[in-house]
Amino acid sequence: MIEILETSWYSDRLGREMPVKRYGTKGKPCLVIPSQDGKHNDFESFGMVEACRPFIENGRLQLFCVDTIDAETWSCTWKNPRDRIFLHEKWMQYLFCEVLPFMKQATPGQLSMTMGCSMGAFHAANLFFRFPDQFDATICLSGVYDAASILGGYMDDLVYLNSPYHCLQHMPEDHPYMALYRRSHMYFCVGQGAWEDELLVDTRKLDSVLKAKGIPAFVDYWGYDVSHDWCWWQKQAAYFLGKIL
Repeated sequence: MIEILETSWYSDRLGREMPVKRYGTKGKPCLVIPSQDGKHNDFESFGMVEACRPFIENGRLQLFCVDTIDAETWSCTWKNPRDRIFLHEKWMQYLFCEVLPFMKQATPGQLSMTMGCSMGAFHAANLFFRFPDQFDATICLSGVYDAASILGGYMDDLVYLNSPYHCLQHMPEDHPYMALYRRSHMYFCVGQGAWEDELLVDTRKLDSVLKAKGIPAFVDYWGYDVSHDWCWWQKQAAYFLGKIL
């Protein structure tokens, strides 16, 4: 049986109450970002917690699921792109300065990992690449990794900071993050079936940059029958968790 704990607190950074749902009480702490516009209950509602059940029940994994504010940032196409990325950065600071300390208090002495599907994979990768001193693993399923492309080509300092595809290209070889990336476990996966075309392009772009930088990530391209859907992400999550845990 999976122990479920739910809490929330008011975030001054975001000016609202933000919930966090925790599944399990032992094992590797994993910060879970839901898919686009998603909420903290989505991983349970769409069968992802069930897919992770063996690892949670065996005390090897615990999930910390949060809300996105994508509806006000990445999905909000009518807004000024600067306003959108500025608010997104506030959410990133909420995760780093509020959620991550909460996770550390619950799991002292452990580095965390990130995991997400679709837009959640973008967030999971972004968190991992920005803060590799706090995370040592990531599982990103059917993600986009070029933030400027999501904003119609708009680029500024915050877009660059939140775009793994751009940041990694220009990171110098002697940057201290390089050693942290190389000691980590990175799994990027995308299908080649329905609704995966754009994600396939972005995964290949990131794959190329990682190879050029000598960063050992596992990038996996699943078959032409593999669509952009939860039934496949359930299988992929269980498969790649087995490699990390």
